Amino acid sequence: MRCPFCAHQEDRVVDSRASREADSIRRRRECLNCERRFTTYERVEEAFPQIIKSDKSREDYDRAKLRRGLRIACIKRPISIEQIDAVVDAVECQMVALPGREVSSDWIGSAVTSELRDLDPVAYIRFASVYRAFSDIHAFLEELRGMDVGSSHAGGAGDQDARAADDNNLDNKSS
Repeated sequence: MRCPFCAHQEDRVVDSRASREADSIRRRRECLNCERRFTTYERVEEAFPQIIKSDKSREDYDRAKLRRGLRIACIKRPISIEQIDAVVDAVECQMVALPGREVSSDWIGSAVTSELRDLDPVAYIRFASVYRAFSDIHAFLEELRGMDVGSSHAGGAGDQDARAADDNNLDNKSS
């Protein structure tokens, strides 16, 4: 393993632990050259399907790319890195279980949004606004209305009336 600090190729393992889900091993290593410590993770390399993008091009699945998109959607939200990783893990489990060797980027976006919808509605709508590329304000409002109907918000009739008035105001402004 190459040291991230001095690029020396020899190290020793100081500590090894299995993750809670037992799907990876965390290793603390110490460089034999600079004596600094760093952490590595080992996990089984899954045979992920190829991703078919909207322009019909194909690319290899990239966990870091998916994680980066989720982190952007979750900026300034009370969502931990562990929760983001759990969403990525759940989507990967679903993807590996698929019978084919290819999956559309649309499928991945849908799987992520279904995970985010339960985790955080604001992060969900942020991710969905990029993934679904809403064509206009009406499509965006329809998505928000769909969230409101499916939410477990226990607001009173006054809350619903205020939201309906806000929706009407937005509809009138966009016309």
